Amino acid sequence: MGLYQKHVMPRLVNLACGTGQMKKVRAQTVSEARGRVLEIGFGSGHNLPFYRPGNIEHYWALEPDAHIRKLAQERLANSPLPVDLLDLEAESIPLEDNSADTVVVTFTLCTIPGVEQAVSEMRRVLKPEGRLIFAEHGAAPDAAVARWQSRIEPVWKRLGGGCHLTRKPLELLENGGFALEKVSADYMPKAPRFAGYVSFGAARPQ
Repeated sequence: MGLYQKHVMPRLVNLACGTGQMKKVRAQTVSEARGRVLEIGFGSGHNLPFYRPGNIEHYWALEPDAHIRKLAQERLANSPLPVDLLDLEAESIPLEDNSADTVVVTFTLCTIPGVEQAVSEMRRVLKPEGRLIFAEHGAAPDAAVARWQSRIEPVWKRLGGGCHLTRKPLELLENGGFALEKVSADYMPKAPRFAGYVSFGAARPQ
């Protein structure tokens, strides 16, 4: 792993994921988490301020990248929510079947190499009556924007830690055995359109 991946890329991702518009989306979604909660792609802890500790029985935070996790130290220190960090990939979640009441995944499906397997794992560890809460960017519905996403994606992946611009998060969830509910999708204001089409809401295993 080179200097860029170790030192530069984690800081760029940390900055990009902490914009005001992304905070608004996180606040709308993460605050709905209840019970035993598993977050996929904890990153540098941008979601921590939006959890409601009184609603959380246990909180697992899965993040395999040690360089990204180092940037979470201040947020972890200031969080009233105890964090059980899992240093593993989403394709092999180290929890038993039906362990979680809520799975949270925000701006993460774009980067997971084996994303279909990861979605299957999320469904496996989620209780039958549980909910998956998500906010993900992906392929734009406008043909002109989608063409630019396809052109930019090869370079974007190298600069952004494997981030794909053309994945379709709603399709990934439905194909992975989830039923979508109360989904919203639109371009984030002030974000570049090629990276700013975001879908957020909740889903249940079916």
